[in-house]
Amino acid sequence: MGVKITDTTLRDAHQSLLATRMRTEDMLPIAEEIDSVGYHSVEIWGGATFDTALRFLHDDPWERLRELKKRFKKTPTQMLLRGQNVVGYRHYADDVVEKFIELAVKNGMDIFRIFDAVNDLRNLETAIRAVKRAGGHVQGTICYTISPVHTIDTYVKMAKELVQMGSDSICLKDMAGLLHPYDAYEITKRIKEAVNVPLQLHCHCTSGMAEMSYVKAIEAGMDVIDCAISSLSQGTSQPSCESTVATFEGTEHDAKLDLEQLTHISDYFAEVRKKYAAFEGNVRVDAGVLLHQVPGGMISNLVSQLRDQGALDKLKDVLGEIPRVRADFGYPPLVTPTSQIVGTQAVLNALFGQRYKQVTKESRAYVLGQYGASPAPVNKEAQRAIAADAKPITDRPADHIKPEMANAKKEIGKLATSEEDIVSSVLFPQVVRDFLEWRAGGAGLENEIVAALAAALSHGRNAAEPAPTGTDSTRSPWKQAGRQRLLRGR
Repeated sequence: MGVKITDTTLRDAHQSLLATRMRTEDMLPIAEEIDSVGYHSVEIWGGATFDTALRFLHDDPWERLRELKKRFKKTPTQMLLRGQNVVGYRHYADDVVEKFIELAVKNGMDIFRIFDAVNDLRNLETAIRAVKRAGGHVQGTICYTISPVHTIDTYVKMAKELVQMGSDSICLKDMAGLLHPYDAYEITKRIKEAVNVPLQLHCHCTSGMAEMSYVKAIEAGMDVIDCAISSLSQGTSQPSCESTVATFEGTEHDAKLDLEQLTHISDYFAEVRKKYAAFEGNVRVDAGVLLHQVPGGMISNLVSQLRDQGALDKLKDVLGEIPRVRADFGYPPLVTPTSQIVGTQAVLNALFGQRYKQVTKESRAYVLGQYGASPAPVNKEAQRAIAADAKPITDRPADHIKPEMANAKKEIGKLATSEEDIVSSVLFPQVVRDFLEWRAGGAGLENEIVAALAAALSHGRNAAEPAPTGTDSTRSPWKQAGRQRLLRGR
């Protein structure tokens, strides 16, 4: 049985490389061709795409899901769900989680990759039950990180518990690119021995090890891997679809996907990427992540915060402070929202020159257990410095949150024309109010005009340059390689 591939181009790839700015209108023209590739699934929704679509693009994420589902008739759709955080940055009441999932399935979502930032499985209970009730596929997720309290035994135990909770498959999520190839082999082997459900691996190329980790994991029995089309791969994104397919071609792990078809899709996204040049990050391998464990996207946020404070010279101090804050906080994996909590607190510590002299409300909530149980106990001195006046909770955080849907419906009033609008307004109250007022007022500039302006701005300074030869499909090295294999009789 060959390895299966989930394509992340329409979600995590542009979130990682283009600040999540790809618009629906750039996804739809190529969707039907992607549908015909033969992928295991396509990740098209969730993560930061929901917030960004509303906040910056005036692009309705529910409409995006519906339109893409019309075109993905063969390939299951997939999303990233932050457990009790849904697609937001705090815990929401159970009624919000349940309604969001019900509507997501109704609008076309098939597979829900559900994770919790501190790997507190209590924060997945409601989401898992809701997905099962709605008829979706539950992919329980293990956030991979490295610390004194994270071991292979830890991850195997989590996998067993996730299956007991109702997970239909398991994902090992390496959001920072920290997974060493031989650790990938051993963890895959151990989890496959412990549970009898499909296992999927999600890696980022930040450290430069992802492709090697994929090879070793597949050798150990990994069932599915996440890849992005080559023109939106590498850097802080996922490994390339084409390179991965070529690597296993002719072996027992052959994915049996058409490289020429993938090349055509890659050419399309190479042109689309030009429209978003203004949002390009610092796309390169950063082996420093193996020391400070800071994901690439998080570094760009830190740089932005320090630049706003006129303190870019403090970046080195902040990168040194992050592991210390993380240790104080009980070694949480650095993924939304814990990456933002730890990173912002490290910035404050570095700027003030005194640890925890100023703290964020999120840091306070974290040490008080309001995001869940930390992997290891919070440092007592840090606890006293941040929240000496309050006692941490030890039960499930959402048990302390009253139902929110009824009040949200009342608050948003006639601006909401659907249940989807109401759910969105709970997740991002002011952002969604602004969006709904804009929509009610006639929606301003048409999407096509906005996209044309963005394209003009990104192309303007390079208008005189010739088009790169890579955009000429007749010169594609993959097509040439494919013809050579045919000539060799492969």
